[in-house]
Amino acid sequence: MHPPRVILHLDMDAFYAAVEVRENPELAGKPLIIGHNGKRGVVSTCSYEARKFGVHSAMPSVTAAGLCPDAVWLPGRMELYVEVSRRLRRILDEEAPVVEPLSIDEAFLDMTGLAKDLAHGAVIAGRLKARIREDERLTASVGVAPNKFLAKLASDLEKPDGLCVFPLEDVERRLWPLPVRRLWGVGPKSEEVLHRGGMKTIGDVARVSEAGLATIVGPGMAAHLHALAHGKDDRPVHADQEAKSISEERTYGDDLTDPREIDRELLARAEGVARTLRRDGLAGKTVHLKVRTGDFTTSTRALTLHDPTDLADAILEAARTMYRERIDLHGQGVRLLGVGVSGLVRASSSPGSLFPDPATERSRKLAEAQDAVNDKLGEDVITRASLLRRKSREASSLPTVD
Repeated sequence: MHPPRVILHLDMDAFYAAVEVRENPELAGKPLIIGHNGKRGVVSTCSYEARKFGVHSAMPSVTAAGLCPDAVWLPGRMELYVEVSRRLRRILDEEAPVVEPLSIDEAFLDMTGLAKDLAHGAVIAGRLKARIREDERLTASVGVAPNKFLAKLASDLEKPDGLCVFPLEDVERRLWPLPVRRLWGVGPKSEEVLHRGGMKTIGDVARVSEAGLATIVGPGMAAHLHALAHGKDDRPVHADQEAKSISEERTYGDDLTDPREIDRELLARAEGVARTLRRDGLAGKTVHLKVRTGDFTTSTRALTLHDPTDLADAILEAARTMYRERIDLHGQGVRLLGVGVSGLVRASSSPGSLFPDPATERSRKLAEAQDAVNDKLGEDVITRASLLRRKSREASSLPTVD
């Protein structure tokens, strides 16, 4: 007989904002917005004090500023959030046999076999929350359920600092009154289709036969939604795979038109990607360039190197080549610029040359020295002189989190 499934979904509360409050307690209790307060900015996340005014992640900054004019705005510090996320991941790996991260601030944990039932899963979830609070001085909300769908839904029901158990017996009472958009896979268009079919709540979907639902959304979607509406979800929790690519991009409040400024931004992105590669012990063979112009035309290009690299100079050279030879702005300015690498391998397994290039060896020694100092004293204590002349024109550089 198989043990009952016990799945946890852990979601950090207002993650970026909570980290900033932890770093600066004077921000506690204030409406705090992480993002760029400009015409092209987007809210990455915000404190619960700001949410009381109707501000939420992915909202245009101009809208957020109108709703909450007295908010404190911070641009965000991705390097700090990534480091905190890594420490949180180590905690999860120590507490759960299988961890499937979904983003920088949330993950599924499969406690089947370790927890004898959902009640025992809640005890484990409480210990996990307490450890995160003690080790990182942050709060998390956790949903405990027999499957991924209900666990993720439960983690959102009692935020912040929540712990919600959602057994199958509660589906009719707690799941059915919720709007159809809370079903996994239902976006704005699907929601419209369901509304036209007379289904506003999840209960409405559950009370329609699968065959009847198929006439509205098609047979594949009907089977999926019918199962979820009855609280059924057999998707396994998958341990995460190695990263397939590493990239960094920025959107600018004003379009970049000065070639020297664009080149400095390429350098900054190449430096950031190279730092991440070295920190993770990886090297990449294919360099990617992404350019979006002021009229929202987006171009992506890729160039494969002779050997995998974790050095900014090699990444920058490839990005410059693609920008110079394969990008036509058609008279527009640059709204977004991104650089990335794929074809990742472990740096230790990357074949070395019998006759190393002296310039490459110098770059490596400089990069290693820079990493050592920055790791000890903080990011960007040592940086290139050309980057010191950069203007801060970024409108958005962080993924949104709730």
